[in-house]
Amino acid sequence: AVTRAYTTACVLTTAAVQLEFITPFQLYFNPDLIFRKFQIWRLITNFLFFGPLGFSFFFNMIFLYRYCRMLEEGSFRGRTADFVFMFLFGGFLMTLFGLFASLFFLGQAFTIMLVYVWSRRNPYIRMNFFGLLNFQAPFLPWVLMGFSLLLGNSIIIDLLGIAVGHIYYFLEDVFPNQPGGKKLLLTPGFLKMVFDTPEEDPNYNPLPEDRPEHQPRGQDQNEQQHPQ
Repeated sequence: AVTRAYTTACVLTTAAVQLEFITPFQLYFNPDLIFRKFQIWRLITNFLFFGPLGFSFFFNMIFLYRYCRMLEEGSFRGRTADFVFMFLFGGFLMTLFGLFASLFFLGQAFTIMLVYVWSRRNPYIRMNFFGLLNFQAPFLPWVLMGFSLLLGNSIIIDLLGIAVGHIYYFLEDVFPNQPGGKKLLLTPGFLKMVFDTPEEDPNYNPLPEDRPEHQPRGQDQNEQQHPQ
């Protein structure tokens, strides 16, 4: 659900720019306009625009959807609140870096961060890049950075995504397992209330009509004949 929501927002933002409902100048990251003009939406919209329709846009959308979905359905399965917290943590670090660098759109860095976290959590998966390169998953972010360099793009965005992805991976997966280490990234309770399904209350006492002994005998026999 989170993956679909984010990719849909990216596509709709790009479509709105293509149809000239809005312009990139209304979306890009600009600290002065954010803090002096209170254009707070720029903190979010700079992660949603990946440039005009073209090869670069579709390339980013494919990787964003693929690896974001694999994370959500893999290591974050049943942990939607933790998944959303990773989004917020990564976005916060990238925004801090953006205050000191002339970066206007951070969506590509966010995609690389997701790819990095997935690749470190699946280190033994063999990858094939356009049928040209064979490598293991942890090298994928660096391969993507090299491909971006071949396309003539700046690699600063890719390096930012790798750096933030590594910080999250280290704090979440490495440091807690070290001698004397502990879990530092704690998902706020309000996110768990909003996104995670509450566990069943062990002290819940069902109504009499909901108890097994009050179910019709035919229903019990049918359930015994057709176990799920």
